[in-house]
Amino acid sequence: MLAALTGMGLSTAAGLNAYIPLLVVGVLANFTDTVKLPDGYSWLSDWGVLAVIAVLLVAEMVLDKVPAVDSVNDAIQTVVRPASGGVVFSATSAAAEFENSTWMTEHPWVGWLLGIGLALVVHTIKTVARPVVNVSTAGTGAPVVSAAEDAGAFGMSLIAIFLPVLVILALLLLAALAWWVLRRVRRRRARKRAARGHP
Repeated sequence: MLAALTGMGLSTAAGLNAYIPLLVVGVLANFTDTVKLPDGYSWLSDWGVLAVIAVLLVAEMVLDKVPAVDSVNDAIQTVVRPASGGVVFSATSAAAEFENSTWMTEHPWVGWLLGIGLALVVHTIKTVARPVVNVSTAGTGAPVVSAAEDAGAFGMSLIAIFLPVLVILALLLLAALAWWVLRRVRRRRARKRAARGHP
């Protein structure tokens, strides 16, 4: 169960920032025994790969803090973040250890799908929320929200690996935030329709 929570937490983090959980997993696999990469994922701890991920992370962190550019970046990341979620879910042995299920071990694609699905849900919430933040704050909120998302991705990655039980609480908080964001979006659309004279 804890391995599944680790995979879920890392996939959620990937939905906010594709590169932070990959970097955390790769670095911890090199320096600690906390993360043991399963067969086929040793590339994730290669320093050359980690250097490329670090460069992509810096680019992502810069682009995501510029209003309007952040929306273009989110469109590009629609493929990258879910893919990252699938990788980190599987790379932490979560799929192989899910409830000690031999079925999960024999069907590793299920772990990929779980990771992709979670990351995609979080990414979608982020993509829908960001334009609302940009418009309502005249763009000044973009760097603040982006920094909070980066911190959230880093914090969630560490929680997922070192305190996976807390992933449940983090996911509940994320669900509450998603509900609040969707309500704000609906109200904003309703106000726009009312302003245009539509029922």
